[in-house]
Amino acid sequence: MSPGEISAAILAEARSWLGTPYRHQGRRKGVGCDCLGLVLEVWREIYGMEPELPGAYAPDWAEAGEQDLLLLATRRHCPEKAADELAAGDLILFRWRPHLPAKHAGILLEPDRFIHAYQGSAVVVSALVPQWRRRIAGVFAFPNIPRQTELRRP
Repeated sequence: MSPGEISAAILAEARSWLGTPYRHQGRRKGVGCDCLGLVLEVWREIYGMEPELPGAYAPDWAEAGEQDLLLLATRRHCPEKAADELAAGDLILFRWRPHLPAKHAGILLEPDRFIHAYQGSAVVVSALVPQWRRRIAGVFAFPNIPRQTELRRP
């Protein structure tokens, strides 16, 4: 797939999760997911596998640790971009406070809107207002890799 086709597929899949209730560590469309579950399941649908599995995590995992685990894991699998290069279909990571690790993820829908699983709500579209923009910890493109099934073809 071309980068444009990947972005279109990412956005179509992310939109199909809208309304899914928020559930910590959830990964089931229409049943429940958190922000990481949303990103991992969108990835699985597009690429046919997860990039890596996070293991169990507590709701306060970022506050309890010193390493920026989500940011490091994302850098292992996605090309990083400058914050001013945001494009539809990009993965955005957020940190709640400047001194804390990134803890939240969303997918840019349009220059000023993104899709994410929001605690206490559901998978929603939110405005990328200044309060969100100043919390951006990283911007990433989804990689241009074939689906797992394509890798196995003779």
